[in-house]
Amino acid sequence: MEFLPEEGKQIREECSTLILPALSIGNVGQLAIDLLISSMRAERIGYLDDPYVLPCVGNDAYGPVPQGELALPLEAYDSPSNALTIIQQRSPVVKGMTIEFAKNLADFAATNGKKHIVVLSSLDFGKWQNIDMSSGLQIYYLSSTNNDGTDVNCEQCGWKKLHEYNPSQKHWKNLSDLAEGSVTLEDILPLDDEPEGENYYASLPFAALFSFLKAKGLKVTCLLCYCSEGDNISDAFQLAEAASKLRKLSASTFHGVDGGKWVIPLSWRTVYGPPPDISIF
Repeated sequence: MEFLPEEGKQIREECSTLILPALSIGNVGQLAIDLLISSMRAERIGYLDDPYVLPCVGNDAYGPVPQGELALPLEAYDSPSNALTIIQQRSPVVKGMTIEFAKNLADFAATNGKKHIVVLSSLDFGKWQNIDMSSGLQIYYLSSTNNDGTDVNCEQCGWKKLHEYNPSQKHWKNLSDLAEGSVTLEDILPLDDEPEGENYYASLPFAALFSFLKAKGLKVTCLLCYCSEGDNISDAFQLAEAASKLRKLSASTFHGVDGGKWVIPLSWRTVYGPPPDISIF
């Protein structure tokens, strides 16, 4: 993975926390990243080039008005006032290369002095075993702070540890062993097969990122929510709020108008296409 800075820009040492999405159902992590970048007016400092991420190109993502600046698959943004670097990923990893991508990203984070990595992602609502909607959308977490995935700070935020995380379970252990270099992919069954049962969680991109970042000795916090495919903008707001709460970001650092905290990205105007033709009704 190579970092390509924009002219006159570089990764700032003081931005020791890195926030990034792990692609999953409903693209909630990416939408939450959009909100954070747009609302902080984060500055794009460059691009990441990785052979395992599919190419794509798009128009201005954040605006507020189109400037003709192209959006690419992996972009890095800095918010020095919040000590944050934010990565946006707009296209999926090449099939079967999740492990290699996670390894490359962990190397990038460690090499560039990142101390705390926050991964935002989503889980399939159909896999949710203990459904409790009494308090609305529930945020789940997974942390490298303790071996069992718990973190007292996350608990104080009112979040629940991902119950399905079990470091001794076969697929979680395989990920850990791969990250630590004690086994190779040839030694174990493929981890990118169609997920099912208890292997579902360990097969997702956030799990590979968690394992490889943790193996680098970095603090990792995964913030997760269950959702279904469809309009998941409300879920993205919840996940962005969770990231803001975790990092204790002050509302004064955001640039929402009319008393609002969040700035809606320009690209969201057409995220679900144009409105339906009313003549069909």
